[in-house]
Amino acid sequence: MAENERARRIEAILKEALAPEVVEIHDDSARHAHHAGTRELGGGGETHFNIMVISRRFNGMSRIARHRLVHDLLAQEFSSGLHALSLVLNDKV
Repeated sequence: MAENERARRIEAILKEALAPEVVEIHDDSARHAHHAGTRELGGGGETHFNIMVISRRFNGMSRIARHRLVHDLLAQEFSSGLHALSLVLNDKV
């Protein structure tokens, strides 16, 4: 996988679906390189991300509903090696 390829895909998916005012994606995979699952992938590869999204699309949604929505949007990424997300999802700046 080319460097930052997954991060770019995640950003495109979130922008298309949520029309966010803010989207920030930080690859945190290096901190998890020692985990067994990551070692099986060769120790690299965009597996863990911190993501912040501010979108009006979240208005009226519970925190759990926001998280479920983002996880559903990224289901294909989870099936191809994405392991974990740390999410901050808000409807207002």
